[in-house]
Amino acid sequence: MAEYSEVVETSRNYYNSDDADNFYAAIWGGEDIHIGLYNAPEGDLIYEASRRTVTKLAEQLNLDSSKKVLDIGSGYGGTARYLATTFGCKVDCLNLSEIQNQRNRELTDKAGLSDKVSVTDGSFEAIPFADGEYDAVVSQDAILHSGQRELVVKEVARVLKSGGDFVFTDPMQSDDCPEGVLQPVLDRIHLATLGSIGFYQQAANSAGLETVNTLKMTDQLTNHYSYVLRELEGRHDEMVKVCNLDYVERMKVGLNHWIEAGKKDYLAWGILHFRKS
Repeated sequence: MAEYSEVVETSRNYYNSDDADNFYAAIWGGEDIHIGLYNAPEGDLIYEASRRTVTKLAEQLNLDSSKKVLDIGSGYGGTARYLATTFGCKVDCLNLSEIQNQRNRELTDKAGLSDKVSVTDGSFEAIPFADGEYDAVVSQDAILHSGQRELVVKEVARVLKSGGDFVFTDPMQSDDCPEGVLQPVLDRIHLATLGSIGFYQQAANSAGLETVNTLKMTDQLTNHYSYVLRELEGRHDEMVKVCNLDYVERMKVGLNHWIEAGKKDYLAWGILHFRKS
């Protein structure tokens, strides 16, 4: 088995747990497990909102059947299957959770996409693919789980072809976030820091990537965690049958921390687009 950094290993253990797998599969529908784009304060569906994010991200890319894409932190593979189905491109998934990867393989096989979507167990801190192999690299709300985010960006730049695109989302702190106010959020997700838009722009530029576009949509982060909290509270009796009660209650506390921090503008979220020169 590959050796991972401490932060990545902590994340791997979490996403391999039965509680996490059952929670994300049930609440998000088992396809996408990232922040969604919502059309209304209430009444939207998390699954549909999450798929809108995938669609919006894909709009930033120029894909066709000749292109090869890498999805880092690919979760259950919903983004990869969407890209393969919509554009006919080949997509390699790289993800640290063996449990999620197994579900990804099963869903991909069921969708008849095993010839276009492949799944590899591994860390985006050491991408196990060749230099200049990909036309595009995508990621959704995963890079925060690295304690070496500059390294992740460098690895992405390494595997991109010249002119290739890196498009991703990530829960971030605002560039002017006061020191210490995010500690409840950080403690909940076992991290010491979060990135920021400015941080990623600097890291990307240092790695030879040019900034193409930044679509800042921080309000959707607050919307998303509010939706998830309402869904979890509304399905409490169902969820405690498949998740430990302690997990469910801690999840509610954690979601409230995200919501509170988002409302105070301590957080940032959006689609960041960089290109290799």
